Amino acid sequence: MIFIIKYFKDYLNLCETLKTKKTMNLMIKPSVFYITTLFVGLFFFQVSTSQTYTLNNSSSELKVKGTSSLHDWELTTEEQSGEAEVENSDDFTIKALSFSVKSESLKSGKSGMDKNTYKALKTDKHETIDFNLSSVSKVEKVSENQFKATVKGNLKICGVKKSISLSLNIKLEGAKLFIEGEKSLKMTDYGVKPPKALLGTIKTGDAITIAFSSVYDKQ
Repeated sequence: MIFIIKYFKDYLNLCETLKTKKTMNLMIKPSVFYITTLFVGLFFFQVSTSQTYTLNNSSSELKVKGTSSLHDWELTTEEQSGEAEVENSDDFTIKALSFSVKSESLKSGKSGMDKNTYKALKTDKHETIDFNLSSVSKVEKVSENQFKATVKGNLKICGVKKSISLSLNIKLEGAKLFIEGEKSLKMTDYGVKPPKALLGTIKTGDAITIAFSSVYDKQ
């Protein structure tokens, strides 16, 4: 009889323990659910602040300017592409930036000069001029949705890749990202021999300036 009573008491204690554990599990499960939901929500909020943009060729402009022994000259590109990724939450951040120019889309309006340009750029082997962002040195807010940035990236011309720095003017307007800047460099730094014309009587200067006004559309 004593054994039966003891067994019954042990049985009641076990039931009470299981009941307590079940209650705790019921309390813990919603807590875990809410915490998980919170972290997932915060993650997607962070992701949502990052936006990807694609360069709009028809709205963008890139020019290469230089000099010669006869007159100044200018090339305008007709085909370019690129991508950008920025984050505009508490701080404006450039996460990625690139553009690519089809070399034989550079036009001067003079077929003879264009032919010499393509020969100098060795377009039969190197079809594009490419830039890819590598780091961001500084971003300064000028006004609402307008910024100045100093960045570094790799510029590849005629198959030669070199690191350059760029100063950019950036504006966010609706679903568009506007980026402007220019860079002076020497053709010979990229293995490009300055073109000549009329049996060498007209010589092109080594120094050039690349000026761009790019428009990127939000994806």
